[in-house]
Amino acid sequence: MHRFLSMTAIASAMMLAACVTINVYFPEAAAERAADRFIRDVLGEDVPAAPSTEPQASSASWWHALSPVASAHAQSPDIDIDTPQIEAIKQRMAERQRQHLAAWFDAGAIGFSRDGLVEIRDRSAVGLSERRELERVVGEENADRNAVYREIAIANGHPEWEDDIRDTFARQWIANARSGWYYQQSDGSWTQK
Repeated sequence: MHRFLSMTAIASAMMLAACVTINVYFPEAAAERAADRFIRDVLGEDVPAAPSTEPQASSASWWHALSPVASAHAQSPDIDIDTPQIEAIKQRMAERQRQHLAAWFDAGAIGFSRDGLVEIRDRSAVGLSERRELERVVGEENADRNAVYREIAIANGHPEWEDDIRDTFARQWIANARSGWYYQQSDGSWTQK
């Protein structure tokens, strides 16, 4: 009987140990800073800086003082967006922005979608001869956006962060948009900034 209890206790301890997971928290504030820097590089110099959405340090300082996990999380390094792959994508996006997208944003033909992409919202805002190019360029832009979200997650050693990176960038594209540009609300409706 004693041996059975010992085996049961060992089995229970092993099952309990198997259930322990280590959570790696997504560094939201660092991701927002990285997204803002990337976006300003793509959109150009005359884009106003997005307002900071970081919480004030005093609001959670008691938690950071008590929690070594929270303290380590607060001191986490920035999100890496400086790999050759990410830089190549950023350069293509910046060129596309200068050549086509800025004018189409200004005309209201395109807007920032709620999922971090660019969406055609009004084809009639461009000439008939330009519509095929509009579709091609928006398709290329969205392919690069999907690729950059994936590359940032991989470059930071957490491919599972891709959706979090996308969500952060979706908010920051809108926050960095110029006045008059359109963006999509969470319900799918369009709003002009």
